[in-house]
Amino acid sequence: MKFVLASKNQKKLVELSEILAHLGVEVILQSDAGVDVDVEETGNTFEENSLLKAKAVMEASGLPAVADDSGLCVDALNGAPGVYSARYGGPELDDEGRYRLLLENMRGQMPRTARFVSAITCCFPNGDVLTARGECQGTLAFAPQGEGGFGYDPVFFVPSLRKTFAQLSAEEKNAISHRGKALEAFKEQLEAYLKK
Repeated sequence: MKFVLASKNQKKLVELSEILAHLGVEVILQSDAGVDVDVEETGNTFEENSLLKAKAVMEASGLPAVADDSGLCVDALNGAPGVYSARYGGPELDDEGRYRLLLENMRGQMPRTARFVSAITCCFPNGDVLTARGECQGTLAFAPQGEGGFGYDPVFFVPSLRKTFAQLSAEEKNAISHRGKALEAFKEQLEAYLKK
């Protein structure tokens, strides 16, 4: 079975392919399916946004499509940046600009508790939909640490490991990350779905 990933992110493709390979599922990027859609993320939740993306790519490709929407929710900022994580501070900011703005907005704020959230949705041409969610609790570091990962990884600190996401190996991160947990839950749902 072939699935289209509603993303242009090669790192997400590798992650999803590794997890779904043993189910006999091949995952391809939307560009490899001849699809080039940019979906406006107008949802108020990660689930709504991942559904918008998966549905649009499924309709454009005629194949089952999988989408992930994720972001960082900071308690002291009432859950911000949340669904706006990738657009925090406007389009002119890159990953580093966004996490530096976040640190600036957190100056003097307590508590520093935060969580990464990932929602994965799969839409099938027959109308069936699978949705899974994963979360990883942590705190915001006071300064960026580590060279790995992307996005807010350098400022997301995991107290139990005493490291930021950017200081973890890929294996360590996948074992505890929001996306790793969501993918694991999605894999279980998909396994049951394919047996029907």
